[in-house]
Amino acid sequence: MRLRENRDAFAHAIDIADESGAGTLTYVGRFDLAEFAVVLEPGEPLRTARRAFYAGMVALTDALRAYAPPNKEVAIDWPDAIRVDGGLVGGGRLGWPPRAREEEPPRWLVFGAVVRMVAMTDREAGVHPLASALDREGFGEAGAIEITESFARHLMLATDTWQVDGFNAIGREFLNRLTRDQNTSRMIDGNGDLLVRRVGTSKADRRDLKRDLLLPSWLDPLLGGPRL
Repeated sequence: MRLRENRDAFAHAIDIADESGAGTLTYVGRFDLAEFAVVLEPGEPLRTARRAFYAGMVALTDALRAYAPPNKEVAIDWPDAIRVDGGLVGGGRLGWPPRAREEEPPRWLVFGAVVRMVAMTDREAGVHPLASALDREGFGEAGAIEITESFARHLMLATDTWQVDGFNAIGREFLNRLTRDQNTSRMIDGNGDLLVRRVGTSKADRRDLKRDLLLPSWLDPLLGGPRL
């Protein structure tokens, strides 16, 4: 479902999720951002179904890797931001019904993503050294439509991997894409929380997936896109 430039793909997917059903993809027709969202219908309780976010992030990074120049690192900052060679280009987010109960399957989930395709000013790199865009990173002729289509293909592949090999296969892929910290070991708990253990210690720090998804770390609400 293509939306006009002033629409919000994530918000619209949430609005129509009940009636549209699983697999509905909304996207915004823009050249500067790839913005899209997909409706999911999980068959497990919400507390574990949120792990679908990891499948979405694996698909999103794979979609970008498919068009990335050689030796460009596409990495994830926990839990939701995407960086290319250290520059923030976008991220993913997850929505669920506000009254959904943790121990019951939600009626729907919505995974949404925004990727900055074009740096709008030449000054941006100097003023905002931690921000980037795909055109600045050498992604060539890949446009918003190509990134959206690539994401859809890779999401189907990730879903198939989960069904055949179980969630752990998806979890390993996600952990392999996190920005590296050589002094820690990381694993995903059964409810989707990230457990981080420092080398030489026995206690793990828990990072709450539900809490950390409530406010996307990469999103500038005023811009409607990735932070600068």
